[in-house]
Amino acid sequence: MIPDILRHVPRKGENLMFNEKKLDELATRMKEKEISIPTDLAGSILFFLLGTVLFFMLPSQVPISENDVINGRVFPKLLFSLMMICSAVLIIQNIIKISKKQPVQVSTFNLLTEVKALMILTILFITYFICRITDLFVLGAIFCSIAFLVYFRCKKRSYYAITIGMAVLIWAAFRFGLNVKF
Repeated sequence: MIPDILRHVPRKGENLMFNEKKLDELATRMKEKEISIPTDLAGSILFFLLGTVLFFMLPSQVPISENDVINGRVFPKLLFSLMMICSAVLIIQNIIKISKKQPVQVSTFNLLTEVKALMILTILFITYFICRITDLFVLGAIFCSIAFLVYFRCKKRSYYAITIGMAVLIWAAFRFGLNVKF
């Protein structure tokens, strides 16, 4: 019994990797969607949370001597406390502005642009982890090149072959010719 995916023979111009028509429809819908974020409020919340996390992580990161009055934790604690206080003041100011319906600084992001950026970042992270786990830079380079060709919807098989060949050739030149270990 042959699975359906193996029975299907692609027609000329059709690609098995992804359905381009559905991707184009999704991209069209996402292009129209925009997200508006009050930047001062979002930034102050982010820095308040960061200050809180750092404040509570500090004792495990900086060892001290019980004999000292002023030790290595005093300045970072003051800095993180000041960071949290200033962030709290900004949060309160922005909440008051929003409740009084006063204008606040807003940044607008296009959803399609941000999703594309996240996809590229994901490809780069996966490439890094492949290189790190396998200790073979060439596998990460091959994955990265193939992933970007798929991302940019390249249909020519020769591009895939050339890219993989060049990745292996460059790796081999550095690894065996120059004795560089990645």
